Amino acid sequence: MSDPSSNNIIHPSAIIESGAKIGDNVTIGAFSVVGKNVSLANDVHLHSHVVVEGSTTIGEGTEVFPFASLGSKPQDLKYADEPSQLIVGKKNVIREHVTMNPGTSGGGMVTRVGDNGLFMVGAHVAHDCQVGDHVILANNATLAGHVILGSFAILGGLSAVHQFVRIGDHAIVGGMSGVDHDVIPFGSVKGERASLAGLNIIGMRRRGFSREEQDELRKGYKLLFSSSDNFQDRVSKLLASNPRSTAISEVIKFIQADSSRAICQPRDYT
Repeated sequence: MSDPSSNNIIHPSAIIESGAKIGDNVTIGAFSVVGKNVSLANDVHLHSHVVVEGSTTIGEGTEVFPFASLGSKPQDLKYADEPSQLIVGKKNVIREHVTMNPGTSGGGMVTRVGDNGLFMVGAHVAHDCQVGDHVILANNATLAGHVILGSFAILGGLSAVHQFVRIGDHAIVGGMSGVDHDVIPFGSVKGERASLAGLNIIGMRRRGFSREEQDELRKGYKLLFSSSDNFQDRVSKLLASNPRSTAISEVIKFIQADSSRAICQPRDYT
């Protein structure tokens, strides 16, 4: 079935509850369900068997593949049907069996996903997560509640991130890693209990960071994670050096921010 006034294509078997807001040029496939408090922006494409419920907003141009579930109740025993939200940005690709849950009263009431992300098969974004732009979650990568995931971050397949962990911009997490400490911007972590393995230099090159910026970050990393004095003294020393590198400034700002989790360190850190 199509709506000539808006160029929408809606399969006859789809269920769209009264109150749902549907933009222009939207496609909704067979057996998909759209709840009464859902808003689909222009050019959204829901393939077959997609469920979007709760107070959920899907941004312009986002494509959702079969059996994804967006906006269903959080997996949090403290959730008491408060009217929380899931807000998904523009031009995301959300593949099969991905789940994203809305926020809770204990986490600000909103789970927010940025623009241009790729969420591969079985990825999970839990309640109250704040996800940046251009992220990639590979197959079955999972974010627990209250995670902050920076822009351009990449999570490898079967990786899992502990609640309240922060992962900085441009960081990368290796496949099958368990991340229970904050990961600095540009950091590369891996392992069953993930440890810092270096810098995401390949990612920096792809993002157009100069060779000088890469070299400055390498020097800053070496100073931060050497074994001479305590970690906070090293942070102070790096800050006192008045680094010109914007990347180093991002790392320092990240480390100095309030967090309930420790900073992920190299495995041989002392």
